Amino acid sequence: MASAPKQPQLPLFFNDLMPLNSKDHKNFRTRSVDSAPWLSKAHAIPLTVDEFVQSQRHFPIVFSSGENPLPLALMGLNEGVNTFVDDAGKVTEAVYIPAYIRRYPFMLAKLQQDATDLSLMFDPTSDAVGEFEEGERLFDDEGNTTDATKRVLEFCQHFEQAAQRTQAFLTELKDNNLLMDGEVAIQREGEEQPFIYRGFKMVDQEKLRELSDEKIIEWHKNGILMLVHAHIYSLELMRTIFARQAQQGKAPQPNAQASA
Repeated sequence: MASAPKQPQLPLFFNDLMPLNSKDHKNFRTRSVDSAPWLSKAHAIPLTVDEFVQSQRHFPIVFSSGENPLPLALMGLNEGVNTFVDDAGKVTEAVYIPAYIRRYPFMLAKLQQDATDLSLMFDPTSDAVGEFEEGERLFDDEGNTTDATKRVLEFCQHFEQAAQRTQAFLTELKDNNLLMDGEVAIQREGEEQPFIYRGFKMVDQEKLRELSDEKIIEWHKNGILMLVHAHIYSLELMRTIFARQAQQGKAPQPNAQASA
């Protein structure tokens, strides 16, 4: 081909991706950090279906717009606003932290587009991985993976398995034409016009009620119905998150749009 190949877009939070290996990273360690500046401006966090029940107690769960929607936990309603993290990146209260956040700076990915296996990758710009004096070693003196690396790998593998279950769930929603463009209007006292949030998808409850008894029974048995209800119940938290923004002095201007 005459044109150069396009650089693949990096996932949310990642500035770079590098395969972890014992030759180049023999002296690397992973350490805990008490702040995540990269999280302070993130309002919509990818979510897996394994997390719906826990997350719906804390965040609205919506679906991204576009042809391939993904579940998102809204930690804020407006872009650049995270109501659970301060400007320094410290979590301000006890709240469920989505696995996508806890996985960083590691992930599983293909080294080549045509590869069949996934390799453990990391973001070399992260403060949590590097040649530090403190933290847990990723490789021992012989170059073998340590328990710390094995735990990271196991967590990333579980995340990928949950991502596959999430895709199966979304396929069911799309095959049954249940996703619709979302819109939420929040009327704030003292304002003439409501705040309108769009740019996301949600389950069409009218079409949900029209599903056949056979499908409802099937979804009840395989757990899909529980996930749908968790999503629907969580939408009540839109107003709670809006109120948090107002309390923190981050209230939007009238007619703001959510960009989930």
